[in-house]
Amino acid sequence: MKHDEKMTSDADRPVVLVADDEPQLAKLFATWLEREWEVRIAHTGEEALESMDEEVAVVLLDRRMPDISGDEVLAAIREEGYDCRVVMVTAVNPDIDIVEMEFDDYLVKPVGNEEVMGTVERVHARSEYDEDMREYYSLASKRAVLATEKPHESLERNEEFRELERRLTELRESIDGTVADLRTHEEFAAAFRELEDDSD
Repeated sequence: MKHDEKMTSDADRPVVLVADDEPQLAKLFATWLEREWEVRIAHTGEEALESMDEEVAVVLLDRRMPDISGDEVLAAIREEGYDCRVVMVTAVNPDIDIVEMEFDDYLVKPVGNEEVMGTVERVHARSEYDEDMREYYSLASKRAVLATEKPHESLERNEEFRELERRLTELRESIDGTVADLRTHEEFAAAFRELEDDSD
């Protein structure tokens, strides 16, 4: 491949922003991702916001960072209207407060190569889905991580969690027809199976 062709190819790759205050971990994530993605690295919340632009497709965002927390960075990204997917990748065990946070997926450290790569690929694919389907995936992710980390009894008593489940049911009913129409396409067939699994 000629040099100018390679430059064009690299420029066409989607951008992933890795925001983590642990330099070695951020570099590790970048090493995993850089074969398929253009990667930017930020070690503070301020650097993360400075690195944001319309080219960023996916953000891997730590919740605990100096100066500006990951939660605040997430809020700023959404307030600015960036159309990107955000994955929280953090050692902070999730609590019910995540129900109101506008992220697409939540990974609890430690995480491995396949988990990071697979999650980035899945959330990036969701950019092609309509708003209801993206919301469904986001809420299903929140429900799954809370169900893993919190006792079932405490969740069932929590009104915010019950509201999350009600909203999931509403969304499932609204998207069933859309997904059924698209089952002939392999990508959406896989998406439908994932929705089925999340609902069990």
